[in-house]
Amino acid sequence: MSDFPKNAEEAKLDREVTRQELTETLEALGDKLDVKTRVKESVDEKLDQATAKLPEPAASKVREGAEVVRRNKIPVLAGFVGLLIVLKIIVSRSKS
Repeated sequence: MSDFPKNAEEAKLDREVTRQELTETLEALGDKLDVKTRVKESVDEKLDQATAKLPEPAASKVREGAEVVRRNKIPVLAGFVGLLIVLKIIVSRSKS
């Protein structure tokens, strides 16, 4: 923004430019604050990178497994926590 608008037309144009700049800024901030989407995009990117290095049958199985995890987040998380607990018990008993 430069100087104070000289007439109504300049003021209107100035408002429109400012509104557009604010809209772009808010959209950029919204994208940065949308953690869920950013994490999903990051996971998808890493999955694509990993499957690109595998032969097609294995890559297909990895993609299928990822879809199962996405559809069943709670049971998978519960199983993972259970596995961690069992591993902790095994490690603590082996140290005794």
